[in-house]
Amino acid sequence: MTVSKSDSLLDQKIRQAINEAGGWLGFDQFMALALYAPGLGYYSNQRRKFGLMPSAKEGGSDFVTAPEMSPLFGRALAAQVGQALAATATDEVWEFGAGTGALAAQVLQALDEQGQQISSYNIVDLSGSLRQRQAERLSAWSGKVRWLDQLPEAFEGVVLGNEVLDAMPVQLLAFDGRAWAERGVVVDEQTGALAFADRPGAALPPVADVLHFAPGTVTEIHAQAEAFVRTLAASLRRGAVFLIDYGFPEAEYYHPQRSGGTLMCHHEHRADADPLVLLGQKDITAHVNFSGIALAGQDAGLTVLGYTNQAHFLFNCGLAALLETASLAERVMAHKLIAEHEMGELFKVIGFATGDGFDAMGFSAGDRSHSL
Repeated sequence: MTVSKSDSLLDQKIRQAINEAGGWLGFDQFMALALYAPGLGYYSNQRRKFGLMPSAKEGGSDFVTAPEMSPLFGRALAAQVGQALAATATDEVWEFGAGTGALAAQVLQALDEQGQQISSYNIVDLSGSLRQRQAERLSAWSGKVRWLDQLPEAFEGVVLGNEVLDAMPVQLLAFDGRAWAERGVVVDEQTGALAFADRPGAALPPVADVLHFAPGTVTEIHAQAEAFVRTLAASLRRGAVFLIDYGFPEAEYYHPQRSGGTLMCHHEHRADADPLVLLGQKDITAHVNFSGIALAGQDAGLTVLGYTNQAHFLFNCGLAALLETASLAERVMAHKLIAEHEMGELFKVIGFATGDGFDAMGFSAGDRSHSL
């Protein structure tokens, strides 16, 4: 496989960072550069990421998200958005990591059909390369959509984040049977290639003192994702937050049988577990520890509205009625959103609100908050 100039520059940038860090770079720092280095990282470069197929006819892609799979995803979610806007007396929507703009288009169209008026749809996205694509897709709402590089110090509204938390840098931890170490990235002295190396560290899995882990266990902790939720809580004066991603509650996430962790890469619709190759050409993700996310929000003053799997959430938001008027092809694609062996069970939804909260429709049946 050929290596582009940008990939080579990213490799140089990472090697420079390793050198400046004294020869060892924490995995979270490596992941941040690999994904978000300006103009070079996976989410910052011009490579096409989203699509149903990796074929050249489609322009190439590495993975598909729920909004690209079926427009019924965003239409169902819009019912929850509309309820949350009314319950919190706000009129703005904020989406993080808007991808191709598919979810924004679906939500905006559904809100229009509901007669729900909003003052603005705000997209906060680190990937400047996707803005043009989003703008083209959302041209019908050009008067309402605006883009921001960062969250303002104070805002109101309903926040959406679909597959945002999984792309936030994680720390890797490794257990040798006696003690935990932090896993980082070095340059191998013999081969010159990037390689993993462990060194003693103070970080521990949140269940390290109550569960027995086998030697060789590798797992992740999510300081940046939890900090993101705390930042949202500090800035959100009034409103609600709905985060959708793949993951587990803490007891499942750190189950001793999950000894290999959850770190995964995606390239041309194939998954692998080696983030040190094809720099800038593939996504690097980790599943979400939703217990940590819930605690971060709660400790920062938010009320947990609920936690459930994607299938329950979408049905609670009216997916069944949407399927009744859908074509056979649309039903086939929407089935992937709710099937247990597809996205229905692996993907979860957690909701927060300021103040005392409200009875969010998305969690009216099948709420699993007790499992957090």
